[in-house]
Amino acid sequence: MDFALLHPDPDDADWLRPVPPSAALAQRLHPIEREIQERRRHSLELTESFEPFMDISAQDPPTTHAITVLEGGTRINAAIDVATAECRSEVLTVQPGGVRSEDILSKGLERGRAVVNRGVSIRTLYQHTVRHHHGTFAYAERLAEGVEIRTLEELVQRMLIFDRAVAFIPAQDDLTVALELRHPGLVSYLINVFEQLWQRATPLLEDVSYTPTPAGISGVQRSIAQLLVEGHVDDSIARRLGMNVRTCRAHIAKLNAALGSGSRAQLGYLISQSGILDQQS
Repeated sequence: MDFALLHPDPDDADWLRPVPPSAALAQRLHPIEREIQERRRHSLELTESFEPFMDISAQDPPTTHAITVLEGGTRINAAIDVATAECRSEVLTVQPGGVRSEDILSKGLERGRAVVNRGVSIRTLYQHTVRHHHGTFAYAERLAEGVEIRTLEELVQRMLIFDRAVAFIPAQDDLTVALELRHPGLVSYLINVFEQLWQRATPLLEDVSYTPTPAGISGVQRSIAQLLVEGHVDDSIARRLGMNVRTCRAHIAKLNAALGSGSRAQLGYLISQSGILDQQS
């Protein structure tokens, strides 16, 4: 009865008559075949609807993600390694912070040589603090061909740009998350930022000249004074100027002595009254 192989005898309700199996099978297959035909018709309609869009996409070059979030040092370094390997003409880098360890400089030297040997030029911006680090000078001298290094008192966050096509910037202060940027507008904007900094920077092997300041205050101390007036704490000032906190506090102590200040609040007032911030380095 489930397969419709039997049906009631119209002449005697107590009896069931057999149905030819082929007829019973056809009866059960008919709704299934009708559903298959309906789905086939629907699939053809979908194909016809999408065909114009498929033609358009076939004519366009492959698209890339404008912004890719990279989480973790392993993934960040892997993406930078790929961009470095694919680079053919130019690398622009901004490297703020303190001096690098010998191990980091050694690895940087190895990577830099591999890039320079392919005919790629490198321009790098550091902070003035690296001028007092022998390892950085040795690094610069050994990469003299194809590499230009300049320094500034203060820099923006770390940044790498390859072939003016892809850029990497940090997305968190602890550098565990980065952004890979391939949008032409974003990359162009970052290149303009780099070029403005580059024009203001001093070549590493040239002396940094400062306009004389009252009481013999150095250019570094003037930069610290500016940040103090803006309300930055010691840790923030040290990070922005690429020095350790102890060195930063030593400079603040010299500012106190030079201006005759007895407290942090008084120091801010004396800085603003001294005129040292009116001097431009």
